[in-house]
Amino acid sequence: MARTGRPSKPTNLKVLHGDRKDRINTDEPQPAAAEVAPPDWLGDAALEIWDAYADDLEAKRVLTAWDVEAFANWCDAVARRRDAAEHVEEEGAVVELPVYNKNGELTGHRRGKNPWLMALDAADAQVQRYGARFGLTPSDRAQLKIPNEGEGQGAERLLS
Repeated sequence: MARTGRPSKPTNLKVLHGDRKDRINTDEPQPAAAEVAPPDWLGDAALEIWDAYADDLEAKRVLTAWDVEAFANWCDAVARRRDAAEHVEEEGAVVELPVYNKNGELTGHRRGKNPWLMALDAADAQVQRYGARFGLTPSDRAQLKIPNEGEGQGAERLLS
């Protein structure tokens, strides 16, 4: 079942805001400090995107070892989106498509929507969906709360 409404606040933010104790997950799992490395299946174009974003996201504690697959999916979707956009740019949004009869013989051509537009739309949707998880759009970034560099973490920062 899909969740509806506003996304849940992170647990440490609930603590800082003084939410009711019964609404705070005190047993929330936390990823161990581990190396964040791209998976082997990531293609060259997607690897370039990984290299451009991963270090900064990891430094801001948005990307952890647990998030590698989701972030790799985002990188792959961005690479596929760029590829589809290049094809549409070269070929145009409307192209000549072959028309065949019931025997499979070419009978002519018709103008139609470029099939690369479907790939572009699908990749766009994935880029938006996965990018939102990492705050990679301005509206999604506005939802994230990350302490400024040099400040303490969570409640310790408030007590100092």
